[in-house]
Amino acid sequence: MNEVVETLRNIEQNYKIFQQQQFTFTRALDHTREEAHDLLRPVASIVQVQVLKDQHCISATDRRILNMFISICNDLRNLCQKLETVHPGDQVTNGLLERCKVLLNDSNDLSAIRATYPHGVVNYLSFEEARHTYGGVVSLIPIVIDHLKEWVTYTKRHLLHQEKDFQKFLLENQRPKQKAPWRPPGKHPY
Repeated sequence: MNEVVETLRNIEQNYKIFQQQQFTFTRALDHTREEAHDLLRPVASIVQVQVLKDQHCISATDRRILNMFISICNDLRNLCQKLETVHPGDQVTNGLLERCKVLLNDSNDLSAIRATYPHGVVNYLSFEEARHTYGGVVSLIPIVIDHLKEWVTYTKRHLLHQEKDFQKFLLENQRPKQKAPWRPPGKHPY
């Protein structure tokens, strides 16, 4: 189980690096779509990103960031396979894994999914990009990571509820409480 947690942390670290380069990712998708003369269809699947990279990518920077996206997706897919072997599962864990596997399916249409608060990945896109073109592809990784974190937390609760490290694990993996970004005028305590 510790190996699974460590693998998930490594994937999260890679994703944080990728997330810092989201603008580069969307520009790489733009460039390859222009090269492919396919500006009308949204980027809606992992296979489509792979095809754009393999057949229409000219720039080394674009190739690198598209490879990074595909690599993170492959790492998540491998982690899902590992999770199936680590814990036989119950209805909740099997449901979470099944959702992850469906999302990570190469030909799954991602155009309808969107990451929600606290993930701001869609907020950084322009209206047209977010609504039509890249919203699903950009939202894929944070949604899958959330499902896998939920799987780990649920499994640890049910497997480790008698161990001392359980409370420590919960404290380390809690989402930070975020305050609302705006306060109404006149309501400030200071």
